[in-house]
Amino acid sequence: RDSAFETKDLLDELGLRSFIKVTGGKGLHLHIPIEPRYPYETVKEFSHAIARLMVKKWPDKYTAVMSKQKRAGKIFVDYLRNGYGATAIAAYSLRSREEASVALPISWKELKTLDGSNVFDLEAAERFLKNRKNPWADYFDTRQHIGVLDEQGLKAVSQIETV
Repeated sequence: RDSAFETKDLLDELGLRSFIKVTGGKGLHLHIPIEPRYPYETVKEFSHAIARLMVKKWPDKYTAVMSKQKRAGKIFVDYLRNGYGATAIAAYSLRSREEASVALPISWKELKTLDGSNVFDLEAAERFLKNRKNPWADYFDTRQHIGVLDEQGLKAVSQIETV
């Protein structure tokens, strides 16, 4: 939870609004809707730069290295979710697990009170969603530019690490 808020703070500093989803598994996914104006490689490298920045700011807490042996005791900032062929659980999907937990879009405020990313089985998800506004209601209307990339292109990626 703290990691998600730290990531959100970094994105806020860059002027990017983010949305959060519990995965129904161990993690959280942050979504940043952007205009489709950037090449794939640029967006992937931007994501990698954010991961490297987190590792630089908090080296005892985060890693951007996928190898399980090299990330023991650290949180893996998985920028690779932005790769071709990478998979991610869709919102409102049931996980194919014994407890059949649900991946749900949530608000940043709701994240503060959750006990985990896999706390919603189907019945709990239904209860949670009743009488609640959709925290992602304007997700598809949110079309952002990545300011540092617009101003300086890919060379700005290295500057992200100094934010």
